[in-house]
Amino acid sequence: MAPSAIKKTSPDYVGLVRFLIQPFLEDPKTLSIDCEFSASLQKTWIRIAFDNADKGRVFGRGGRNIQAIRTVITAAAAAAGESVYLDIYGSSGGRDGIPDDDDREERIPPPRTNQRRGSSNIPFPLTKSRSL
Repeated sequence: MAPSAIKKTSPDYVGLVRFLIQPFLEDPKTLSIDCEFSASLQKTWIRIAFDNADKGRVFGRGGRNIQAIRTVITAAAAAAGESVYLDIYGSSGGRDGIPDDDDREERIPPPRTNQRRGSSNIPFPLTKSRSL
């Protein structure tokens, strides 16, 4: 079979998202998924919504769950030669259920210095010696 004769199909994003997110939901019936594909851009937009009470479980500590879900969806899209964008709607406002004023890259705390407060710039020891 010639390479041009192979029919390229898009992954079942709705089924994949449902499979990945439903275990985190108290009531899986609250999950709403909308999927829109642009053939000219080879890009898919997935919009999901669920009960606001489940937001903590879906996002996970530090956003680990939702990042893992996005990674799986992105990998499936990349295997099909597409790109995908996951948008999560919550009742509190902006993208990913985060209020609009907090809708920016995750905040990274300033680096901590190895300096003691109030001392004369004496750095903390990097390792502690152990006496045997």
